[in-house]
Amino acid sequence: QLQASGGGLVQAGGSLRLSCAASGFTLDYYVMGWFRQVPGKERVAISCISSSGIHTYYADSVKGRFTFSRDNAKNTVYLQMNSLKPEDTAVYYCAADRGSQCGSGWFVRRKYNYWGQGTQVTVSS
Repeated sequence: QLQASGGGLVQAGGSLRLSCAASGFTLDYYVMGWFRQVPGKERVAISCISSSGIHTYYADSVKGRFTFSRDNAKNTVYLQMNSLKPEDTAVYYCAADRGSQCGSGWFVRRKYNYWGQGTQVTVSS
């Protein structure tokens, strides 16, 4: 089970840190991803991280503003979101599946078998 948290309401230019904690399995051998979804649109990938945490990959829309990290000892991953924009408003989902490296091939929903419940991020202008 994945449990996402940390969402909320923030003004444009502000920051939030999302967390995603796993229970029932260890994340050491899993690639992790963050997706986001707005009403009426598809869920889209914004970032993934390798099982080691060494490699990360970002969508152009968040590159340079968001940082994906992981603490395998705590079985938790984090998404630090800085310089938030109103267009970042969405429900954010963490996802996991067994693997080591991440890249553009992990930017598809069907790669992941485990999903968190989503956490709402709202950025006001």
